[in-house]
Amino acid sequence: MSSEIVFYTNPMSRGRVVRWMLEEVGRPYRTELLGFATSMKDPAYLAINPMGKVPAIVHGGTVVTEGAAICAYLADAFPEAGLAPAPGDPRRGPYYRWMFFAAGPLEAALTNRSLGFEVPAERKRMMGYGSVEDAVNTLDYAVTQSEFIAGDRFTAADVYVGSHIGWAMMFGTLEKRPSFEAYWNRISSRPAAIRAREIDDALVAQEQAKAASS
Repeated sequence: MSSEIVFYTNPMSRGRVVRWMLEEVGRPYRTELLGFATSMKDPAYLAINPMGKVPAIVHGGTVVTEGAAICAYLADAFPEAGLAPAPGDPRRGPYYRWMFFAAGPLEAALTNRSLGFEVPAERKRMMGYGSVEDAVNTLDYAVTQSEFIAGDRFTAADVYVGSHIGWAMMFGTLEKRPSFEAYWNRISSRPAAIRAREIDDALVAQEQAKAASS
């Protein structure tokens, strides 16, 4: 079975999170760039991800979609990269807890905020995140308990949670609290994070140049 990693993405998508994770893993991978309204909806790609969205990876015949799932999968597939606490390590709990908090309650809360949706006070119990304030205050708690999200060392959960914080602060859906800025500054200066940004930014520039010349 082939061990090649094929990465399906667009440089202006959540694929940037997975790009960072792949750079942290340090294994060779092949990038397949897809367009939002074009190749993402082609039958060939829909056979990989029926949602017609990126990111996705194919590794040795295994298809993984959804950013948090891809980060968790890659951390376990390549344990030598040291990006996940080992089974039995007490850090394994907060590692899963905060990664999937970001994938579920936090993303839903920030997306609804960006759309202008406000949860009526009497409906908070219906929402997985309660209210935006609940989700943001919980995130504040998460990033102030230790240097990294799951303890004293960087993990895939930092890639995922940190990416949400960085993007949300940039687009104004998350306030720039000192706790968020300090955490983001700690992790966004990692060499793999810088490489990933440079790769995707160069791809964006190429696409813009191509569009300008057409």
